[in-house]
Amino acid sequence: MDFDFTDEQRLLKDSVDRFVADRYAFEARKAVLASEAGWSPAIWAQLAELGLLAVPFAEDEGGIGGGPTETMIVMEAFGRGLVVEPYLPTVVLAGGLLRHGGSDAQRAEHIPKIVEGRATMALAQVERGSRYDLHDVSTTAKRDGEGWVLSGEKGVVLHGEGADTLVVSARTAGGRRDRNGIGLFLVDGRAAGVSRSGYPTQDGMRAAEIGLENVRVGPDCVIGDPEGGLPILERVADEAIAAVAAETVGILAEMQAITVDYIKTRKQFGVAIGSFQALQHRAADMVVATEQVRSMAYYATMMSGSDDPAERAAAMSATKVQVGRSGRFVGQQAIQLHGGVGVTMEYRIGHYFKRMTMIEAFLGDADHHLARLADGGGLFKAA
Repeated sequence: MDFDFTDEQRLLKDSVDRFVADRYAFEARKAVLASEAGWSPAIWAQLAELGLLAVPFAEDEGGIGGGPTETMIVMEAFGRGLVVEPYLPTVVLAGGLLRHGGSDAQRAEHIPKIVEGRATMALAQVERGSRYDLHDVSTTAKRDGEGWVLSGEKGVVLHGEGADTLVVSARTAGGRRDRNGIGLFLVDGRAAGVSRSGYPTQDGMRAAEIGLENVRVGPDCVIGDPEGGLPILERVADEAIAAVAAETVGILAEMQAITVDYIKTRKQFGVAIGSFQALQHRAADMVVATEQVRSMAYYATMMSGSDDPAERAAAMSATKVQVGRSGRFVGQQAIQLHGGVGVTMEYRIGHYFKRMTMIEAFLGDADHHLARLADGGGLFKAA
């Protein structure tokens, strides 16, 4: 199978790699994190100018008509730079829901704003006690004439505090854990009845707790079937797993490079510690673990476009298992080989490890996905 990039993909890679190198030096990132929003509107505008916000959207909607491979290229570069702008929640998650389930009118209203950098969006899906189950929804959406009234609470909404629009999963019928009866609703982040409490997460990103108290939305705010939103949500979650797998490749490659550079210069007993064979073996193991994730990220990217939900879910679970295990291994080795400096805020290796820790829990940790994979009969079914 040919894994070479096309000329257009190589140009995209060169562009985003150059952007991250120029704008996301460690000290520059620290300044962004210290800002009130926790991310930079100026950098967001630059991402729009470079066309990075347009990557997955169709050309007739203002996008560049890219696919999973183009998203993979962008996310790997963002992993290397630890980019904190709301690309994942806006373009991958909310944008994915619009692409797969939005009406023509909804796409026409929201996608140009995303592409041009004029709006951000967030997916409000997680609830207290729902853990990693997308179908565990207690937030309610009740009919009110032609519209709907939403009530409930959502947690750990990535970049939800300042998002212009929220995509909220809410139950329109059935019990809390039923797969049917889940709708997806576009909600103005400043609508009456919406309360938001933002906070920084341990990796420097931003999240929010969202309260919905009798929030009224019109019939044009429903994405797809008001009782059949779960398949769309699951498909977009699978695409997001492929995206963070690519981000993980960038993170682990950078952690491995930083660590190797460090052990080449850090001296003990009068010699560089990188000359010790035991540490060389550990550095080699880090390379192997990184390349394992790279292979699975390629696989997830290819499978994210599958129309077979079971096949796609198995591929994403297998990918998430490898991401969790390799990410933990490389991160722990990097921190230990750095010694005490590895856990200080002043040194960048610890920031990569923190981001990796958050990715491990995003949409299910390794144990969760290993169990899901086993319940489904494994990655490759017996003949």
